[in-house]
Amino acid sequence: MNKKITISDAELKILETLWAAEQPLNAAQIRSILSENENWERTTVLTLIQRLLKKGMLSQEKREVYYYAPCIKREEYVEEETKNFVKKFYKGSSRNLAAALMDSEALTREDIEELRNYFNQNYKGASRRI
Repeated sequence: MNKKITISDAELKILETLWAAEQPLNAAQIRSILSENENWERTTVLTLIQRLLKKGMLSQEKREVYYYAPCIKREEYVEEETKNFVKKFYKGSSRNLAAALMDSEALTREDIEELRNYFNQNYKGASRRI
């Protein structure tokens, strides 16, 4: 994602449905999956699909009906949104984010231990441990 594209919560539900399906779906299939948790009108689903197509977030393929697939992997989208969140609210500093979590007492001692273990196992090129 080169330029910032804003995705609404409803549009994100469409994308999440397609990412979970791991295959192209048509509008009726998308609506059916979404309607398992709440009532989605056909026109709402079609409007959201059109918005995502215009934003370049979906591709469509004509078969007997149109099938839709995401143009970006979920991991790529989450990574970009995370960067934007940190930039917007924490001046681009992950350290500021961590400090805010600590200050808000949102992290339990177990969370901190889990994060420490994660960093120790996954930090590339680290010669010292946290």
